[in-house]
Amino acid sequence: MKFLESSDGNVLIVKVLENRITADVAAGFKEGLVEYVKKGNRMIILDLSDVTFIDSSGLGALIGSLKAMGGNGELLLSGAHEAVMNMFKLTHMNKVFRMFKSPEEALSAIS
Repeated sequence: MKFLESSDGNVLIVKVLENRITADVAAGFKEGLVEYVKKGNRMIILDLSDVTFIDSSGLGALIGSLKAMGGNGELLLSGAHEAVMNMFKLTHMNKVFRMFKSPEEALSAIS
């Protein structure tokens, strides 16, 4: 799984550079996100603007990453396409994650 990282103060912004998060990449996706948490990042904005499809394995990886934070931090999502957003709504995961149109909007919400 490929990511592009940037930061704004103590907020890590991680852009997913894949267009599909499915069972074949979910383990690597989760591993990458958990590694950011292990490095001490507690405020992470995950930019999903390149992702056009996510399945239940991808959602499970996101939940696993959130659990790795142990309630000490926040994982915010941004840039979800309509198909991805529909999956979050269908599974009620849009109630678990704070979702924003852009990383900039997520940053504003944190401040």
